[in-house]
This record gives sequence, C-alpha cells and structure tokens, in this order.
Amino acid sequence: MLNEHDLEAWDYYSEVYKSKPMTMNDYQKMAQRTAIYNSTHQILYPALGLAGEAGEVANKVKKMLRDGNFDREGLAAEIGDVLWYVAALCRDLNIDMQDLAMANLEKLFGRMERGTLGGSGDKR
Repeated sequence: MLNEHDLEAWDYYSEVYKSKPMTMNDYQKMAQRTAIYNSTHQILYPALGLAGEAGEVANKVKKMLRDGNFDREGLAAEIGDVLWYVAALCRDLNIDMQDLAMANLEKLFGRMERGTLGGSGDKR
C-alpha cells in the first residue's frame, strides 16, 4: 500500500526525470528543496559541508593511489555531494550558479588567451 511518503518520493523523482537535461539553475532550485539546515547557519553550514565533502573526494583519490582500485561511482557520488554544497552556498549568497559558471569560464579563457593559465595568483 502506498503511503504519503511514497507519493512525495514519486513526485520528486517524476519532477527530476522531467527536468532532464537540467541547467545549473535548475539543479540549484531542486537542491534547495533538500536543504534542511537552520537559516541562522546560512553560508557557514554549506561552506563547512563543502570543505568536508571536498576532503572526502580527496580521500577517495588517496585510497585509489594506495589500493590501486579506481572507484568511479564512489568518487562521482562524493563529487555530487560537493555540487550540492556549492548550490547551497550559492543560494545563501544569492549567487546564480549559471552566472557563476559562465564568469568562471570567462576568467579561465581570458587567462588562456593571455597565456597565464599556469602559475599562481588570483590576478593573472
């Protein structure tokens, strides 16, 4: 017998399925629906979560080096968690993920045109 929770889950998966392919803004809006942290912890909670999940990505890669086993699915799951925290942080900062992605590519292609992709420093 289906219960209310089952129906909510069905609605969620139906909505996710219908939205394929999705834009970064679509993802940001959908991810927001799963954010359950207190508004008094905005910015701080997702920033700390992002750091933690990035550490989990690094740990998976470290174990690949140590054990010689490539866990693509496990690594992808951790990267997905990183993406969620990026979306949450963007939401808390009122940053549009689509605009952020475009600005980042513009910066990188500008560096490529100037021959400054290598090196260090924010103002290359």
